[in-house]
Amino acid sequence: MGLFDRIRGDGGPRVAFIGIDGVPYSLLADHPDEFENFNALASEGSANAIDSIVPPESSACWPALTTGVNPGQTGVYGFQDREIGSYDTYVPMGQDVQAKRLWSRVDDAGREATVMNVPVTFPPDREIQRMVSGFLSPGVDKAAYPDEIREYLQGIDYKIDVNAKLGHDDDKSNFVEDAHETIDKRFEAFSHYLDEDDWDLFFGVFMTTDRVNHFLFEDYEKDGEYKEEFMDFYRKLDDYIGQIRQQLDDDVTLMVASDHGFTTLEYEVHFNQWLENEGWLSYDSDEPDELGDISDDTRAYSLIPGRFYLNLEGREPRGSVPQEEYDEVRAELKEELESLTGPDGEPVAERVETKENAFRGDHEDIAPDLVVIPNHGFDLKAGFGHDGDVFGKGPRNGMHSFDNACLYIDDPDARVTDADLYDVAPTILSLLDVDYDRGSFDGANLVK
Repeated sequence: MGLFDRIRGDGGPRVAFIGIDGVPYSLLADHPDEFENFNALASEGSANAIDSIVPPESSACWPALTTGVNPGQTGVYGFQDREIGSYDTYVPMGQDVQAKRLWSRVDDAGREATVMNVPVTFPPDREIQRMVSGFLSPGVDKAAYPDEIREYLQGIDYKIDVNAKLGHDDDKSNFVEDAHETIDKRFEAFSHYLDEDDWDLFFGVFMTTDRVNHFLFEDYEKDGEYKEEFMDFYRKLDDYIGQIRQQLDDDVTLMVASDHGFTTLEYEVHFNQWLENEGWLSYDSDEPDELGDISDDTRAYSLIPGRFYLNLEGREPRGSVPQEEYDEVRAELKEELESLTGPDGEPVAERVETKENAFRGDHEDIAPDLVVIPNHGFDLKAGFGHDGDVFGKGPRNGMHSFDNACLYIDDPDARVTDADLYDVAPTILSLLDVDYDRGSFDGANLVK
């Protein structure tokens, strides 16, 4: 830490949380010799696979992880959400998160927080001492607070995110190079502010891992062309985690976690095309490209990832499903989704969740009626248009999974068993000795 913190010497516990977006626990645990720093963190503290949330999509996951509550309370269900009483959609940003963030609770307790590169935090929170917004931010110039951090980040050529378009090329060399440059600058900035800032909570996220997984995960799992490049990237991540751990003072507990797991993508499933094929959805436009183009007789539509909405009277502007038929129609759709199989004969859905089971809170008015949790290999898409094929494959070869996220806690008293994403926030507050109402979280403290 910085000189001021050493002089302060108040002895209060501190936590450094490092997010590694989309990293599956099995990837790290299955290679203890390759990833020795993660292995040491697990053997000297506690680690395990944890579950993500419904749905396991980063835009919903990070608000849930940083608040400790489900999308019914955060108000964020995915990368794209629907306006209440409208067919208009929007991309949720930081101001759309309706539940209290972890760092706000720390600030309310009179403690200091430095927050860097967390997805869905734009615009930056100006109530805490320092924030650099992450994924969905327009750029460093607008994502960084206060001004001096903006100048520092621009001076080191810090990037908010990888150029994912490079991953669409058959030759992944430029993408891999860009991923390394991005994570290098992220680590440089993290290391700088870990040392410079007077913080009680440091919360930083490496999102480059998710990008690498989307375009190279099949190479890793199936010994593809870019397996060694994939492993080299993760060796670097392991080294950076080791350096961060060494940098921390003895009164700091290090936590490392991902927001969801990852697996090889076999098929993209274009659910609005499937709904159209099965007679659930139709369009008023010959070239539909948005939700507002659906016709009045549409009974259901989908938003990514695997969220299904009935076109309900009184809720949707041109609803066709009467309120009194809601349960019957939803049960019919659920049964059809559960019976859907892919080209390989395997069921697409591992399970189908109803909104009553998946969500609780004051912001359920835009909750999907059903959410499909897919079996590994089926990446759930939506899109509006007559694309033709329900099953296909694009440039990505890796996809999110509900299971197999990871959590590491550098504390031998931690018990990471039967845990999920909601346990992270109360565990951090407990480690910081910050009081909270246990009933206000969907998770529980993992360090007794």
